[in-house]
Amino acid sequence: MLRIAIDAMGGDFGPEPIVEGAIQALLASKKEFHAILVGDSAVIKPMIPQGLLKKVSFVETRDVIDMHESATDALKRKESSIYKAVDLVKNGEANAVVSAGHSGATMSLATLRIGRIKGVARPAIATLMPTLKGGYTLVLDVGANVDCKPEHLFQFAVMGEAYAKEVMGVKHPKVGLLSNGEEESKGDEITKEAHKKLLKLGSFIGNVEGNNIFDNSVNVVVCDGFVGNIVLKTSEGVADSITKIIRQNIRRSPVAIAGAMLMRKVFKILKTQVDYAEYGGAPLLGIQGCAIVGHGKSNAKAVKNAIFQALNFADSTINTTIESELLRYKI
Repeated sequence: MLRIAIDAMGGDFGPEPIVEGAIQALLASKKEFHAILVGDSAVIKPMIPQGLLKKVSFVETRDVIDMHESATDALKRKESSIYKAVDLVKNGEANAVVSAGHSGATMSLATLRIGRIKGVARPAIATLMPTLKGGYTLVLDVGANVDCKPEHLFQFAVMGEAYAKEVMGVKHPKVGLLSNGEEESKGDEITKEAHKKLLKLGSFIGNVEGNNIFDNSVNVVVCDGFVGNIVLKTSEGVADSITKIIRQNIRRSPVAIAGAMLMRKVFKILKTQVDYAEYGGAPLLGIQGCAIVGHGKSNAKAVKNAIFQALNFADSTINTTIESELLRYKI
């Protein structure tokens, strides 16, 4: 049975949504798993229904890495919830770790404690972005690596392709390099050099632009963490703003209110497609294990879906595929 370590104390809203998300995952998952909740058991254990206690175990700690603290502090805080959760994976006591706490601490600890896959220079954070047809485009890196070399972008492409195949179920994924134009001549020097290297990949379709992330024309989009994080935060802001603009304008007109009543199903679909809680978290690709980095503001639904991501990842052969593919390309 798969065992998922959950940082029960991380996140902006304390343990309540984390524990509730774990409960929802245990009740709804099609895959049997055991949840290991890391945190103050005196606080979190009473939240677990009696009937689920046999599927849950607890690792005791009261130390939490706050969001404002430096990620490097986590390396010294061996009693913190995220340190102990990551070490469960390192020691083979869990198949994956899920945290909605300090993302920098999660990434640092997962990389240094669990270790990188052989051949991986830098692990990357990958996130799922909604598309017009209701599916997702995988974008990486979205924050782990601000400064990248062309070979790093190539490795991101290999890891993204493997994730699309093994976890997302895309048989023949299309991989694009994010640039300011589709032509080979577009982009900075690193992007141009990365383009040359990516020509080795049979799945590579060339440069793509920001709008292609959402139009179903590509399955995996590669960029450095600086650009990727801006894309992610801008997209989240636009989605939130559009929702608020629609709501504000509807309230100003009785006709619009009537129209909105008729469009409730459409608005519900829109909300679902742009809601980060639908995918829950971002996998850290390139480590010898599985770490899912959740949003600090994760609600129970987001935590549940982050756990589902962890289960799908841990039940796949993605890490073996990444290692063998990097060896094949000798990058």
